[in-house]
Amino acid sequence: MTSLHPIELNAHNLPVLAPRALNAHKGQFGHLLVVGGDYGTAGAPLLAANMALRAGAGMVSVATRVEHCQGFLAYCPELMCLGVNSANQLINLANKSSVQVVGMGLGQGAWGQSIISLMSNLLTPQVWDADALNLLAKQQVTAPKNVVLTPHLGEAARLLNCDIATIAQNKITAIQNIVRHYQCTVVLKGRGTLIADPQGNLYICNKGHPAMAGAGFGDILAGLIGALIAQHLTPTQAALLAVWLHAKAGEILGQQGRGLLASDLFPIIRQLLEEQCPCLN
Repeated sequence: MTSLHPIELNAHNLPVLAPRALNAHKGQFGHLLVVGGDYGTAGAPLLAANMALRAGAGMVSVATRVEHCQGFLAYCPELMCLGVNSANQLINLANKSSVQVVGMGLGQGAWGQSIISLMSNLLTPQVWDADALNLLAKQQVTAPKNVVLTPHLGEAARLLNCDIATIAQNKITAIQNIVRHYQCTVVLKGRGTLIADPQGNLYICNKGHPAMAGAGFGDILAGLIGALIAQHLTPTQAALLAVWLHAKAGEILGQQGRGLLASDLFPIIRQLLEEQCPCLN
Protein backbone atom coordinates (compact mmCIF):
# COMPACT_ATOMS: atom_id res chain seq x y z
CA MET A 1 0.00 0.00 0.00
CA THR A 2 1.51 3.29 -1.07
CA SER A 3 -1.28 5.86 -0.89
CA LEU A 4 -0.31 8.99 1.05
CA HIS A 5 -3.38 11.01 0.11
CA PRO A 6 -6.50 9.62 1.76
CA ILE A 7 -9.92 10.32 0.29
CA GLU A 8 -11.90 12.59 2.61
CA LEU A 9 -15.33 11.26 3.50
CA ASN A 10 -18.31 13.53 2.99
CA ALA A 11 -22.07 13.23 2.65
CA HIS A 12 -21.75 12.69 -1.10
CA ASN A 13 -19.22 9.86 -1.34
CA LEU A 14 -20.45 7.45 1.33
CA PRO A 15 -21.65 3.88 0.77
CA VAL A 16 -25.41 3.53 1.10
CA LEU A 17 -27.79 0.88 2.38
CA ALA A 18 -30.41 -0.28 -0.09
CA PRO A 19 -34.01 0.79 0.64
CA ARG A 20 -36.23 -1.82 2.25
CA ALA A 21 -39.10 -3.54 0.51
CA LEU A 22 -42.58 -2.98 1.91
CA ASN A 23 -42.75 -6.63 2.97
CA ALA A 24 -39.33 -6.62 4.64
CA HIS A 25 -38.83 -8.69 7.79
CA LYS A 26 -36.16 -8.87 10.50
CA GLY A 27 -34.59 -12.02 9.12
CA GLN A 28 -33.35 -10.09 6.11
CA PHE A 29 -31.20 -7.70 8.14
CA GLY A 30 -28.91 -9.96 10.04
CA HIS A 31 -28.50 -11.44 13.49
CA LEU A 32 -25.77 -9.50 15.20
CA LEU A 33 -24.01 -10.92 18.25
CA VAL A 34 -22.21 -8.61 20.67
CA VAL A 35 -19.72 -10.38 22.95
CA GLY A 36 -18.16 -8.77 26.00
CA GLY A 37 -18.78 -7.32 29.41
CA ASP A 38 -16.72 -9.01 32.10
CA TYR A 39 -17.38 -8.02 35.70
CA GLY A 40 -17.37 -4.24 36.09
CA THR A 41 -17.62 -3.42 32.38
CA ALA A 42 -21.18 -4.41 31.46
CA GLY A 43 -22.01 -1.03 29.93
CA ALA A 44 -19.64 -1.41 27.00
CA PRO A 45 -21.41 -4.27 25.18
CA LEU A 46 -24.79 -2.83 26.13
CA LEU A 47 -23.94 0.42 24.32
CA ALA A 48 -22.74 -1.49 21.26
CA ALA A 49 -25.84 -3.69 21.15
CA ASN A 50 -28.24 -0.78 21.64
CA MET A 51 -26.56 1.11 18.81
CA ALA A 52 -26.85 -1.92 16.54
CA LEU A 53 -30.60 -2.11 17.12
CA ARG A 54 -31.06 1.60 16.50
CA ALA A 55 -29.03 1.37 13.29
CA GLY A 56 -31.33 -1.28 11.84
CA ALA A 57 -29.86 -4.70 12.56
CA GLY A 58 -32.67 -7.23 12.34
CA MET A 59 -31.88 -9.05 15.58
CA VAL A 60 -29.26 -8.38 18.24
CA SER A 61 -28.02 -10.80 20.88
CA VAL A 62 -25.52 -10.12 23.65
CA ALA A 63 -23.31 -12.76 25.23
CA THR A 64 -21.99 -11.57 28.57
CA ARG A 65 -21.62 -12.56 32.20
CA VAL A 66 -24.71 -14.23 33.60
CA GLU A 67 -25.09 -11.55 36.26
CA HIS A 68 -25.57 -8.82 33.65
CA CYS A 69 -28.47 -10.26 31.70
CA GLN A 70 -31.32 -9.13 33.94
CA GLY A 71 -30.12 -5.53 33.83
CA PHE A 72 -29.58 -5.63 30.07
CA LEU A 73 -33.13 -6.78 29.40
CA ALA A 74 -34.60 -4.26 31.82
CA TYR A 75 -32.78 -1.47 29.98
CA CYS A 76 -33.49 -2.72 26.47
CA PRO A 77 -36.08 -5.52 26.15
CA GLU A 78 -35.54 -5.67 22.39
CA LEU A 79 -32.22 -7.39 23.03
CA MET A 80 -31.69 -11.11 23.43
CA CYS A 81 -29.18 -11.91 26.17
CA LEU A 82 -27.21 -15.06 26.91
CA GLY A 83 -25.23 -15.38 30.10
CA VAL A 84 -22.11 -17.47 29.58
CA ASN A 85 -19.55 -18.82 32.02
CA SER A 86 -17.44 -20.45 29.32
CA ALA A 87 -16.95 -20.35 25.57
CA ASN A 88 -18.65 -23.75 25.17
CA GLN A 89 -21.96 -22.17 26.14
CA LEU A 90 -21.57 -19.67 23.31
CA ILE A 91 -20.94 -22.04 20.41
CA ASN A 92 -24.53 -22.47 19.23
CA LEU A 93 -25.40 -18.78 19.37
CA ALA A 94 -22.15 -17.80 17.68
CA ASN A 95 -22.86 -20.19 14.82
CA LYS A 96 -26.41 -18.86 14.41
CA SER A 97 -25.36 -15.21 14.20
CA SER A 98 -24.42 -13.54 10.92
CA VAL A 99 -21.96 -10.94 12.25
CA GLN A 100 -20.20 -10.53 15.58
CA VAL A 101 -18.94 -7.47 17.47
CA VAL A 102 -16.34 -8.57 19.97
CA GLY A 103 -14.19 -7.14 22.75
CA MET A 104 -15.99 -4.32 24.55
CA GLY A 105 -15.34 -4.87 28.26
CA LEU A 106 -14.24 -8.44 27.51
CA GLY A 107 -11.26 -8.34 29.82
CA GLN A 108 -8.01 -10.18 29.33
CA GLY A 109 -8.50 -12.91 31.91
CA ALA A 110 -9.39 -16.56 31.40
CA TRP A 111 -13.04 -15.78 30.56
CA GLY A 112 -12.16 -13.30 27.84
CA GLN A 113 -9.36 -15.43 26.45
CA SER A 114 -11.58 -18.48 26.05
CA ILE A 115 -14.30 -16.48 24.31
CA ILE A 116 -11.96 -14.69 21.91
CA SER A 117 -10.41 -18.03 20.96
CA LEU A 118 -13.84 -19.27 19.90
CA MET A 119 -14.66 -16.10 17.98
CA SER A 120 -11.38 -16.18 16.08
CA ASN A 121 -12.41 -19.45 14.42
CA LEU A 122 -15.68 -18.16 12.98
CA LEU A 123 -15.95 -17.45 9.26
CA THR A 124 -18.60 -14.72 9.48
CA PRO A 125 -17.71 -11.00 9.42
CA GLN A 126 -16.64 -9.52 12.75
CA VAL A 127 -15.72 -6.22 14.37
CA TRP A 128 -12.97 -6.38 16.99
CA ASP A 129 -12.53 -3.58 19.50
CA ALA A 130 -11.01 -2.94 22.93
CA ASP A 131 -9.81 -6.11 24.68
CA ALA A 132 -10.13 -8.17 21.50
CA LEU A 133 -7.38 -5.92 20.14
CA ASN A 134 -5.35 -6.19 23.32
CA LEU A 135 -5.48 -9.99 23.23
CA LEU A 136 -4.59 -9.89 19.53
CA ALA A 137 -1.61 -7.67 20.30
CA LYS A 138 -0.44 -10.19 22.91
CA GLN A 139 -0.54 -12.85 20.18
CA GLN A 140 -2.94 -14.93 22.25
CA VAL A 141 -5.30 -15.18 19.28
CA THR A 142 -5.28 -14.87 15.49
CA ALA A 143 -7.48 -12.35 13.71
CA PRO A 144 -10.21 -14.06 11.67
CA LYS A 145 -10.96 -13.37 8.04
CA ASN A 146 -13.46 -10.58 7.26
CA VAL A 147 -12.71 -8.75 10.50
CA VAL A 148 -12.70 -4.97 11.03
CA LEU A 149 -10.18 -3.82 13.64
CA THR A 150 -11.00 -0.52 15.38
CA PRO A 151 -7.96 0.58 17.42
CA HIS A 152 -7.37 3.95 19.01
CA LEU A 153 -3.77 5.17 19.07
CA GLY A 154 -2.86 3.21 22.20
CA GLU A 155 -4.26 -0.03 20.85
CA ALA A 156 -2.56 0.58 17.52
CA ALA A 157 0.75 1.02 19.34
CA ARG A 158 0.25 -2.33 21.05
CA LEU A 159 -0.66 -4.01 17.76
CA LEU A 160 2.56 -2.70 16.20
CA ASN A 161 4.70 -3.12 19.34
CA CYS A 162 5.74 0.53 19.43
CA ASP A 163 4.85 3.65 21.43
CA ILE A 164 1.93 6.01 20.94
CA ALA A 165 4.20 8.86 19.85
CA THR A 166 5.37 6.77 16.89
CA ILE A 167 1.78 6.14 15.81
CA ALA A 168 0.81 9.80 16.23
CA GLN A 169 3.75 11.01 14.15
CA ASN A 170 2.65 9.06 11.07
CA LYS A 171 -0.82 7.58 11.35
CA ILE A 172 -0.96 6.72 7.66
CA THR A 173 2.10 4.50 7.90
CA ALA A 174 0.73 2.99 11.10
CA ILE A 175 -2.65 2.02 9.67
CA GLN A 176 -1.07 0.64 6.53
CA ASN A 177 1.26 -1.50 8.63
CA ILE A 178 -1.66 -2.86 10.65
CA VAL A 179 -3.60 -3.65 7.46
CA ARG A 180 -0.57 -5.33 5.93
CA HIS A 181 0.06 -7.45 9.01
CA TYR A 182 -3.53 -8.55 9.66
CA GLN A 183 -4.92 -8.38 6.10
CA CYS A 184 -8.19 -6.75 7.07
CA THR A 185 -10.04 -3.44 7.18
CA VAL A 186 -8.75 -1.14 9.92
CA VAL A 187 -10.27 1.95 11.52
CA LEU A 188 -7.62 4.04 13.30
CA LYS A 189 -9.70 6.21 15.61
CA GLY A 190 -8.99 9.75 16.75
CA ARG A 191 -8.94 13.22 15.27
CA GLY A 192 -8.89 12.60 11.53
CA THR A 193 -9.98 8.95 11.79
CA LEU A 194 -8.39 6.83 9.07
CA ILE A 195 -9.93 3.81 7.36
CA ALA A 196 -7.85 1.46 5.20
CA ASP A 197 -8.36 -1.93 3.57
CA PRO A 198 -6.14 -4.65 2.06
CA GLN A 199 -6.87 -3.39 -1.46
CA GLY A 200 -4.88 -0.23 -0.72
CA ASN A 201 -7.82 2.14 -0.30
CA LEU A 202 -7.34 4.86 2.29
CA TYR A 203 -9.92 7.29 3.65
CA ILE A 204 -10.06 10.01 6.27
CA CYS A 205 -12.95 11.46 8.26
CA ASN A 206 -12.36 14.99 9.50
CA LYS A 207 -15.67 15.28 11.34
CA GLY A 208 -16.01 14.94 15.10
CA HIS A 209 -15.66 17.09 18.21
CA PRO A 210 -13.49 17.11 21.37
CA ALA A 211 -16.64 16.60 23.43
CA MET A 212 -16.50 13.00 22.17
CA ALA A 213 -13.43 12.37 24.34
CA GLY A 214 -15.25 10.19 26.83
CA ALA A 215 -16.32 6.68 27.68
CA GLY A 216 -18.42 4.56 25.35
CA PHE A 217 -17.97 6.30 22.02
CA GLY A 218 -15.81 3.50 20.63
CA ASP A 219 -18.35 0.94 21.78
CA ILE A 220 -21.17 2.51 19.82
CA LEU A 221 -18.95 2.87 16.74
CA ALA A 222 -18.22 -0.86 16.85
CA GLY A 223 -21.93 -1.66 17.20
CA LEU A 224 -22.75 0.67 14.33
CA ILE A 225 -20.22 -0.96 12.01
CA GLY A 226 -21.59 -4.37 12.90
CA ALA A 227 -25.19 -3.28 12.23
CA LEU A 228 -24.30 -2.00 8.77
CA ILE A 229 -22.49 -5.25 7.93
CA ALA A 230 -25.59 -7.13 9.09
CA GLN A 231 -27.54 -5.09 6.54
CA HIS A 232 -25.32 -6.30 3.72
CA LEU A 233 -22.59 -3.70 3.40
CA THR A 234 -19.06 -5.05 3.06
CA PRO A 235 -16.83 -4.61 6.10
CA THR A 236 -15.04 -1.68 4.46
CA GLN A 237 -18.27 -0.04 3.29
CA ALA A 238 -19.75 -0.42 6.77
CA ALA A 239 -16.66 1.10 8.37
CA LEU A 240 -16.75 4.13 6.07
CA LEU A 241 -20.43 4.89 6.59
CA ALA A 242 -20.31 4.21 10.34
CA VAL A 243 -17.27 6.38 10.97
CA TRP A 244 -18.85 9.34 9.18
CA LEU A 245 -22.25 8.94 10.88
CA HIS A 246 -20.62 8.62 14.29
CA ALA A 247 -18.30 11.60 13.83
CA LYS A 248 -20.96 13.83 12.27
CA ALA A 249 -23.39 13.08 15.10
CA GLY A 250 -20.71 13.94 17.64
CA GLU A 251 -19.91 17.14 15.80
CA ILE A 252 -23.56 18.21 15.89
CA LEU A 253 -24.04 17.45 19.58
CA GLY A 254 -20.59 18.64 20.56
CA GLN A 255 -21.67 22.20 19.85
CA GLN A 256 -23.43 22.06 23.23
CA GLY A 257 -20.07 21.59 24.93
CA ARG A 258 -18.74 19.20 27.55
CA GLY A 259 -20.76 16.42 29.13
CA LEU A 260 -21.74 14.60 25.95
CA LEU A 261 -22.71 10.98 26.58
CA ALA A 262 -22.10 8.28 24.01
CA SER A 263 -25.75 7.27 24.23
CA ASP A 264 -26.76 10.84 23.32
CA LEU A 265 -25.65 9.98 19.77
CA PHE A 266 -28.28 7.28 19.22
CA PRO A 267 -31.13 9.46 17.85
CA ILE A 268 -28.80 11.71 15.86
CA ILE A 269 -27.07 8.78 14.18
CA ARG A 270 -30.46 7.31 13.36
CA GLN A 271 -31.56 10.63 11.82
CA LEU A 272 -28.36 10.98 9.80
CA LEU A 273 -28.61 7.37 8.61
CA GLU A 274 -32.13 8.01 7.31
CA GLU A 275 -30.93 11.14 5.50
CA GLN A 276 -28.10 9.24 3.85
CA CYS A 277 -29.93 5.96 3.28
CA PRO A 278 -33.73 6.34 3.28
CA CYS A 279 -35.53 3.25 4.51
CA LEU A 280 -38.09 3.57 1.70
CA ASN A 281 -37.68 4.70 -1.89
